[in-house]
Amino acid sequence: MSLIKFPELKNDLILRVLRGEKTERAPVWCMRQAGRYLPEFRAIRVENEFFKVCRNPELAAEVTIQPIRRYSGLLDASIIFCDILVIPQAMGMEVLMVPGKGPHFPAPLVVPEDMKKLVDREDNYSVHEELDYVYKAITLTRTRLDGEVPLFGFIGAPWTLMAYMIEGGGSKTFSKAKTWLWKYPEAAHELLDRITKVSVEFLKGQAAAGAQMLQVFDSWAGELAPADYFEFEMPYLLRIAEEVRKAYPDIPIVVFPKGVHPETVEYIVLNSEYAAVSLDWTLNPESLVKDLKARAEAIGKPIIFQGNLDPTVLFASKETIRTKTKEMCNKFTGCGHVCNLGHGMMPDHSPEHLGWFLEAVHEFSSKHQ
Repeated sequence: MSLIKFPELKNDLILRVLRGEKTERAPVWCMRQAGRYLPEFRAIRVENEFFKVCRNPELAAEVTIQPIRRYSGLLDASIIFCDILVIPQAMGMEVLMVPGKGPHFPAPLVVPEDMKKLVDREDNYSVHEELDYVYKAITLTRTRLDGEVPLFGFIGAPWTLMAYMIEGGGSKTFSKAKTWLWKYPEAAHELLDRITKVSVEFLKGQAAAGAQMLQVFDSWAGELAPADYFEFEMPYLLRIAEEVRKAYPDIPIVVFPKGVHPETVEYIVLNSEYAAVSLDWTLNPESLVKDLKARAEAIGKPIIFQGNLDPTVLFASKETIRTKTKEMCNKFTGCGHVCNLGHGMMPDHSPEHLGWFLEAVHEFSSKHQ
């Protein structure tokens, strides 16, 4: 637990669910709930470059709290405004956020020799000093939330970060990053190990700064075949949860392996220290619960999922949003559930439509808990 004195928490619903407790309804929050769909966020971005917002604790705290303020009483969690690519930055790589394009690495890793450019925290380097601005933002945000909802910290998963560092940005094929797995497997494992070491320390630092929950975003998990995922990502994913939980056993960690096969989800549920698995909209929670129930009960581990409404449903009418939200809530009967989207909010989503989704969760989730 953090040693800093914070305001008393008034809404612990999501924490109770992540502990496996029965609750009066499912808590709800949305990935990327602080972002470009909000006019108040866009107003701040007019004069502030993306990473400047991340690096300025005052600005990061403000944009983190904006959706909590707008949807007061409807959201059950906040997530610190930051970016998964601050880890590659902390390792010495330049990352730019290009308007209309997204993240760009001017000098990506091309061959294993390029890893010599990376900075290791073992070599007189402190990840905590480099990423202290995130810790300051977390502490400030949690104080200013005044206990209204708990605060998430987060990182990107090792494979996802490795893919960005080698591709130089997003990709349709991930051919460059995957080539490393086949052509330079030892170097790939070395890079994943180095990312994992920084990730573990970074999550510990976020917990010490006041984060009450943590999430690991594996955005490109589905780009790997299951066998390759188990070889190149799973050991590092499990290690992150194990090492962080060893230091902070009371801090629940959620993992979001987007696009993976059901068998991979089941393995994580049964064999990891993650409190919950976040599902995208392509997975059927009913089938997962059915397949997992007996095995989970045998080892005394609760099944807790997060998700998984298709984000594009928020472009629909109020009636359709209500119907689809009700259907989603019903599919999570038999397990712990944190309502969320199956991916993040989109820049052209309507704030009003998000409000309809949140209201529907409050109405329908209570009927199947």
